[in-house]
Amino acid sequence: MSVERMVAALGPSPSIGTGSVRRIAQLTRLFPGARFTGIRGNLDTRLRKLDEGAHDALVLAAAGLTRLGFAARISLSIPAEVCVPAPGQGIVAIEIRGADARTHAAVKRITDEAAGDALTAERALVATLGGGCQTPVGALASVVDGDELEIIAAVAALDGSRLVRGRARAARREAATLGVRVGAQLIADGAGEILAEATRGGTG
Repeated sequence: MSVERMVAALGPSPSIGTGSVRRIAQLTRLFPGARFTGIRGNLDTRLRKLDEGAHDALVLAAAGLTRLGFAARISLSIPAEVCVPAPGQGIVAIEIRGADARTHAAVKRITDEAAGDALTAERALVATLGGGCQTPVGALASVVDGDELEIIAAVAALDGSRLVRGRARAARREAATLGVRVGAQLIADGAGEILAEATRGGTG
């Protein structure tokens, strides 16, 4: 199902289950009349509430649904361009002692360098914006053409009234610089004011 068909199917004022500030801020632009409500419990509980009519739709991680055998419940995969995921989402990190050379060598053998570069770009963008985990910032860096990174990012007002987007590419070795550059572009386009308002609203 396309995004347009999903919007039409849910009607003018659907109840959508998600507690993510970032998701709500972006999806409000698609569903200006929607009622967004937090969802609690494990996946079975959430899906049961959906089936019982507590919500018209849920926004959940497709990877988690697929991993747990619920891929058939996915009606629509929302494109990253529509709702940019959280910075660092999907990254698995291992924290070790700085001087522990043996553990460092073991971890290095299982390190995904491409994922590391993507995370570096996303973290640099967030640092440039000064955002935190509860601010409406989305960022997704992906490896393209083998040796390049592309990052897409968005900062949305909590009510969905304003949305600033950024997108750029650079060599993987320039991951941090790429994140800083796109973050600075977002600020120049008004992201700073949006984030300041979000912080004053108690989300930062």
